Amino acid sequence: MSLSSVPRNDFRAASGLAAWRPAALAETADDSLPRGPGLFEVTRADGERLTTNVRRLAGADRTPGSVLIAAAAWLLALIGGGALYVSYSAQYAYIFAVRRQDAASIIEALLLDVLMIVFTLLALGLSRAGKSSRAERALILACAAASAWMNVSAADTASPRSVAAYAVAPVALAVVVDRVVAVIRRHVLGEEEASAWTALGRAMAAAVCLAGLVLLYSLRFALAVPETARGLRRMVLDAAPLPAPPAPEKPPATGPAPTKKAALLALYRAHPDYGNRARASQAAAELAPQAGLTAGTARAYLYAELAGRAS
Repeated sequence: MSLSSVPRNDFRAASGLAAWRPAALAETADDSLPRGPGLFEVTRADGERLTTNVRRLAGADRTPGSVLIAAAAWLLALIGGGALYVSYSAQYAYIFAVRRQDAASIIEALLLDVLMIVFTLLALGLSRAGKSSRAERALILACAAASAWMNVSAADTASPRSVAAYAVAPVALAVVVDRVVAVIRRHVLGEEEASAWTALGRAMAAAVCLAGLVLLYSLRFALAVPETARGLRRMVLDAAPLPAPPAPEKPPATGPAPTKKAALLALYRAHPDYGNRARASQAAAELAPQAGLTAGTARAYLYAELAGRAS
């Protein structure tokens, strides 16, 4: 091949390689080819395998909606910067009025908002990786609540408008961050994770229910003191019962119960007057009630015992 026959700027042909035909990629009907920069392999209809960085279709291999979510994330960064400045100004004014120290006031005023930014980055990174970020989202809410409380400390608490103006920046930032993280999780994993606001809402609902019950029973107690007190006492006793008493120990198993005569003779043999015939009648009268016998029957049994000993 002479250089004069080589088309201009065709370096592949000039190096002695086969001419490149862009139609080779069109011979493949595989719609799963990746898009964007990088090398990939294609197989022609005749079985020849080619490696190229030219894509069959133009564009980038992106999931639909990823551009909008990325734009929302950048807007979140801008909003975060503005909210950080607003929150820092309020917190610095309050802390400096208390501490009268420039450096310490600046650090403490930035502390909660910087922590919120750190937890936001962690939550976004975990969401992009498909990992759970529930703890980080809860910490974002905690930092936002603490930042809002510190901002309100510098406000005129007697004016609801002043309180709202000072508290809106960190609260709005926390809401936006949580929603961006939730959207990224749904975009990456296709599934939803329980929001930290859900747990906060359930806690607030439980607190409202408890406050309503306390108010209701307070009104009932004011209207019917004895009945309400008895009902509360019964409710508390039913909710906290005492442990059952221990079961009595069973006596060890023995043979059949002795007869009355055997019981009488056992008592008489342990009596100090055993064997004394002259005092047998007195012993019979003393031991008969213990054996469940009459005095006469007991006396007859004792005389028979003494007669048997004499023989």
